[in-house]
Amino acid sequence: MAAPIPSDGPITGINVTPFVDIVLVLLVIFIVTARILVTPAVHLELPHAAKARDTALVFSIVLPAEGPRTLNGAPIASDAALLAEARDAARRDPEMRALIQADGAVSHRDVMRVIDVLQGAGVEHIAFGAVRDGGR
Repeated sequence: MAAPIPSDGPITGINVTPFVDIVLVLLVIFIVTARILVTPAVHLELPHAAKARDTALVFSIVLPAEGPRTLNGAPIASDAALLAEARDAARRDPEMRALIQADGAVSHRDVMRVIDVLQGAGVEHIAFGAVRDGGR
C-alpha cells in the first residue's frame, strides 16, 4: 500500500502536465506569430541577381509633365515609334524590364496608354518610377 499523503502540510510536488500544456500553447503562439511577421504584406516581383559581367537591358520611358516623352534618353515621337522600339527590344531580350518614370502631373490615361503599347509589343515586366523634383 502507498503511504497516505498528509493533507495539512505544504505541497512539495509539482504537477508537470499543466506546465507542459502551457509551454506547448506558448510555442504554437510563437510559431504562428513568427510566420505572420515574416510573410511580406505586398507581393513583389524582384529581379534575379545577375553575374557581374551580365547587364540587364532596361527600357526606360520618361513621361514628363511638359516636354517630349523620352525613350532611353532620346525623344520619342509617337506611340507607333514606341511600339516598334519595344518590339525590337523584346525580341532581343525577352526578360527585358521596362521602366516607366512618370511625373505626378501626367494623367493616368497617358501612363495607361504607354502600358498598353508595351504589352502590345510583348513586354512582360514593367516597373514604375518617378521623375525627381528639382529642389526637394
